[in-house]
Amino acid sequence: MTQHVAVLMGGWSAERPVSLASGKACADTLEEEGYRVTRIDVDRNLATRLIEEKPDVVFNALHGPFGEDGTVQGMLEIMGIPYTHSGVLSSALAMHKAHSRTIFKAAGIPIADGKVVHRQRAAESHVFPPPYVLKPEALGSSVGVFIVREDQEHPPQELYSQEWQYGDYLLAERFIEGKELTCAVMGNVALGVIDIVPAQGFYDYDAKYLPGGSVHVLPAEIKPIVYQEVQKLALKAHQALGCRGVTRADFRWDDRAEGTSGLVCLEVNTQPGMTETSLVPEIAAHAGHSFGELLRWMVEDASCNR
Repeated sequence: MTQHVAVLMGGWSAERPVSLASGKACADTLEEEGYRVTRIDVDRNLATRLIEEKPDVVFNALHGPFGEDGTVQGMLEIMGIPYTHSGVLSSALAMHKAHSRTIFKAAGIPIADGKVVHRQRAAESHVFPPPYVLKPEALGSSVGVFIVREDQEHPPQELYSQEWQYGDYLLAERFIEGKELTCAVMGNVALGVIDIVPAQGFYDYDAKYLPGGSVHVLPAEIKPIVYQEVQKLALKAHQALGCRGVTRADFRWDDRAEGTSGLVCLEVNTQPGMTETSLVPEIAAHAGHSFGELLRWMVEDASCNR
């Protein structure tokens, strides 16, 4: 019997547009791979919809809060429906940048100097001597991220806005000059490393998702010792958080530093973007896995108790 896969997408977080793109690409390709696919634009009636549809497996293409933070994973555990990607605890830990930093530090994974600050405090005066980065404590896709440069007298005044919707606590980290590197993990294997070169500025939302926003150099043209260290740390971070399935770890590397000393891990993405041109599918293709093969592996890897 053809396996029935429900693809969860959309949701109501700030990352909804990215999730819809990931979900459509995954659903289209899974249908081409021969699965029976139900597309679900997630709302708060998700449990009812899943009871009605009775899928064999849930492919989770949600991004951001309620899809990536362990909450929907907990619901699927209670319902006993096998699902892709990481489980409840690892999803929650990876999504919460301050908690994941604590785990990285305990595991010997290098991180940038940083601290959690209230939005009002971050808006009043510099929390570090510039340059530094401010980012929401529990969001992805570079939503609500600011790089505060040396020539900025004041922190971003957008933080005062009543329309700010990215939470009251921010992670402040010292800005690391150099390269933006990312590495995918599939199961317990670290795949290739991409050097992400933004067309302008830094690797923000536009650089990630607009055509021509960035150039992906794969394999990254960096020293072999650094390339291998990124792979080693990506797998180590995946395992330290208890992740499953596919993840992507992001790094900054100060290429002026000696050896691998300028390398820091920024975060692990348990629900990385999944269009055919997203980073993980691109890295998987370089390793010999087509987009269809990657998604098939993820569906076959799905389970509860993750």
